[in-house]
Amino acid sequence: MFHVVCVAAARPNFMKVKPVLDALEALGTRTTLVHTGQHYDPQMSDVFFEDLGLRQPDHRLGVGSGSHAAQTAGVMVAFETLLTELEPDAVVVVGDVNSTMACAIVAAKAGCLVAHVEAGLRSRDWDMPEEVNRVVADRVSDLLFAPSQDAVDNLRSEGYRADQVRLVGNVMIDTLLANLPRAHALNVPHRFDLPSNYGVVTLHRPSNVDDPVVLRRLLEALGQVSTEIPLLFSVHPRTAAHLEGMGAPPGISLVEPLGYLDFLGLQASAAIVLTDSGGIQEETTALGTPCLTLRENTERPITITHGTNQLVGTDPTRIVEGARRVLQAGVEPRCPSLWDGNAGVRIAESIKESLSNNTRLRPTDTPSRSL
Repeated sequence: MFHVVCVAAARPNFMKVKPVLDALEALGTRTTLVHTGQHYDPQMSDVFFEDLGLRQPDHRLGVGSGSHAAQTAGVMVAFETLLTELEPDAVVVVGDVNSTMACAIVAAKAGCLVAHVEAGLRSRDWDMPEEVNRVVADRVSDLLFAPSQDAVDNLRSEGYRADQVRLVGNVMIDTLLANLPRAHALNVPHRFDLPSNYGVVTLHRPSNVDDPVVLRRLLEALGQVSTEIPLLFSVHPRTAAHLEGMGAPPGISLVEPLGYLDFLGLQASAAIVLTDSGGIQEETTALGTPCLTLRENTERPITITHGTNQLVGTDPTRIVEGARRVLQAGVEPRCPSLWDGNAGVRIAESIKESLSNNTRLRPTDTPSRSL
């Protein structure tokens, strides 16, 4: 029996690892779930295990917060010790957080087959820590599981071989489709006393919330949008610290971070979502909900070309104009191919096949760095 370690670290990872874990177990694979502790607040971690029916981690590394270097180093030291004990056949890392990169490097040096779920996404913004994480994780991985064709194209243009790259679809959508009926049944908008027409806001990117000038401009724009439609702002802990003393414009209701099912229910019934989150760009596309991304770039352009997302940047005028345009005209629902709820199964079958064939796919040459 093969032994596969699956790593989760932060809020977005939990939705991505669940379908892979379930599918591997259905194939008779022994699995170990490791939680690095990058997100450790109950509202950002424990509630997701409960909502998703995700089993408790077999190991918690308890790394916690810190600078990028300190956090990455902490994960690497703790994960190396654990891998020495477990001696797995393969390690699955998901997403693009610090733990993704750290565990991929450790697993590659330990001689495990390394699989990166959500490979090939590129913003081409090297000031974004996640861009560095995802590029490094891809480079040391054997199997690169791409969620969409644009991610495949990125990897091929960077020199990765065709036998490494697998177009499997989006595991986030597996989780969304499996839980959508439960989310609808909660009737979350009614709980928050929202009208039938409302919008949802999230902000957490350092470039948006760490600089008071930028954050105030975004709040100004959101305040103008709230004169058109009431907004519910689910406030990330990082954002909450910077919002202290600023307050929210009238028409914007601030709430603490919500569980997965609650937030999914809000997105599904919203008239518009304004966010800087990559995962929410994907979820709104799957739901057919109009989304405005408050960033200057995105690593998920497929949600623009084949989804309901629009990139409006951080200029208040563009944000307000974009929101008014969407609220007046709506957006045509559409979704990329293979976002069908079966990505986890495709990934598990591919990992098992590679292990059965004793396949190591890491190239000996160095792909070019795509800018």
